[in-house]
Amino acid sequence: MNNSEFKVGIIGAGNMGSAIIKGIIKDKQIPYENIYVGDIDQNKLMEIKNIQKNINISKDNKVVVQNSNLLILCIKPQIFENVAKEISEHIDKNKLLVSIAPGISIKKMMELFPAGTKIIRAMPNTPALVGCGMTAFSANDRVNSNELDTIFSIFSGLGEVEIIDENLMDCVTAISGSSPAYVYMFIEALADGAVLKGMSREKAYKICSQAVMGAAKMVLETENHPGVLKDMVCSPGGTTIEAVYTLEKCGFRAAIIEAVKTCEEKSKQMGR
Repeated sequence: MNNSEFKVGIIGAGNMGSAIIKGIIKDKQIPYENIYVGDIDQNKLMEIKNIQKNINISKDNKVVVQNSNLLILCIKPQIFENVAKEISEHIDKNKLLVSIAPGISIKKMMELFPAGTKIIRAMPNTPALVGCGMTAFSANDRVNSNELDTIFSIFSGLGEVEIIDENLMDCVTAISGSSPAYVYMFIEALADGAVLKGMSREKAYKICSQAVMGAAKMVLETENHPGVLKDMVCSPGGTTIEAVYTLEKCGFRAAIIEAVKTCEEKSKQMGR
């Protein structure tokens, strides 16, 4: 089955769900009339409808499930069991189920849904909205290689994709799913420093954001170690090494590592 034949159901039109929906709309792999979106919030549904009128919307999750063969659950872990109970009887072995709920393991989902359900656990991030997302996923043994290829193709339209061992999914939540927030904080802090020195905030955000994007692209495209790239900027006795010294003195690296650690732990707790 090619992507154009899939009927995709998305339950949950919150921040991450909306990013995925808008990314799918922008990518145009799936015909709009084959997309079904469910949410209890009518305003969120209308926002999606206003972007693309041919998309199907419903406040009834069961309608979304019944009309899709690929179901993406973009719901919070706190309500996962309740939604699973609501839709479980409408899930069969012909449907492919993808969940982006942090902390909810494949084992847990296999307990909540009928035996034989094809399950993929995924962790995307919000830059999917602009085609620069990062999605990692793991699957149970019911998912075949063609279905994996389909998921890979759909999410590749939203950015980069990696298949990983499920025991690393909580780590992925910390370094990819949640990390855009850390980066936004870094950009904001850089811009605050520029504003302090007299630059307009508009120019500061543009300059800082482009610098961050360019630095990330250098890591990906040169494949050099980040430390090597850092050293290339740090001239002996220069301005950059002085700034790096200040960051180290203030615990910059330790703060980031601690954030990853606590985020991963929180993700594990949410699935219990």
